[in-house]
Amino acid sequence: MSDMGGAHIGQIAIVCKDVTRATAFYRDTLGVRFLFAAGPNLAFLDAGGTRLMLSNDASVEGVGTSVLYFFVKDIDAVHQSMVAKGVQFLEAPHAIAKMPDHELWLAAFRDSEGNLMGVMEERR
Repeated sequence: MSDMGGAHIGQIAIVCKDVTRATAFYRDTLGVRFLFAAGPNLAFLDAGGTRLMLSNDASVEGVGTSVLYFFVKDIDAVHQSMVAKGVQFLEAPHAIAKMPDHELWLAAFRDSEGNLMGVMEERR
């Protein structure tokens, strides 16, 4: 029987109020690589091999959407850079779990559309 054990996320849809504004936020503020736009209401970006689809599809309910966590190498430097660009964080980077071989650090923020996002680092 096949299952999803070996599957990876290929695309994540992010419902936006304003696709143009969201595209600028992800591309220019966060530095996610822009791929292409399909009209004014659809844009695609590449976040380390996972495609982000920005859409303002009115038929999709935005409540209960997933939170995206971006792995980074230096969460403190990324946090400072993002704050300098106007990103609103809910918290400063902090350790949330101590594993046998690393600590997991996290900082949550909101994107231009109010979606909850996070940056995280595995410190060894």
